[in-house]
Amino acid sequence: MAIVPMFPLGSVLLPGAPLSLHVFEPRYRQLVQDCVRADAHEFGVVLIERGSEVGGGDVRRDVGTMARMLQVAELPGDRFAVLSVGARRIRVRGWLPDDPYPLAEVDDWPEEGDRHWPGAGDHIESLVQRVRRATALAIELGDLTAELGVDPDLEFSDEPTLAGFRLSTLAPLGDVDRYALLSAPGPRMRLALLGELLGEVEAMLRFRLGSP
Repeated sequence: MAIVPMFPLGSVLLPGAPLSLHVFEPRYRQLVQDCVRADAHEFGVVLIERGSEVGGGDVRRDVGTMARMLQVAELPGDRFAVLSVGARRIRVRGWLPDDPYPLAEVDDWPEEGDRHWPGAGDHIESLVQRVRRATALAIELGDLTAELGVDPDLEFSDEPTLAGFRLSTLAPLGDVDRYALLSAPGPRMRLALLGELLGEVEAMLRFRLGSP
């Protein structure tokens, strides 16, 4: 267990995914400064269930991701631009007073269950194609810009944990679904859940397009 600075957000950060922040609130400016001075340069990210990112008083989920700072730039007006990446999954055991910014007692939450199994590679390849189809439909509807689509030349790892988090990041899903994927105990259940969610989202997108 460790006590770490926390940055509750209105979106889900998955391991391996980039996170860009424009930091202007005094409490989070202090968080950035403290993380820069610390050895690990890390802070926790959790999804806000109810409330706002600004001002406090929010209700927070208890599964999140540690973010590792890659670049920090100081901007005019006492602001920071922070580029981070999701590092590993965590569980919040308890919240401390937000003084001077949110703090929580957390445990790392390693992946559970099988890391490799027969047929995993074929399953991942099938999901890659389904994510490509779903993002193409979302772009056609205007829900995504072409820049946010899946590059056809993009290569995916055949390691289930890496592939599962990468595909969960790229798929055109909402944050409730991404939180469910983050909270799946291990890669096998995550990939199975991703398949179910892709079926639902693709059916909805095709219905909106009026295509079978």
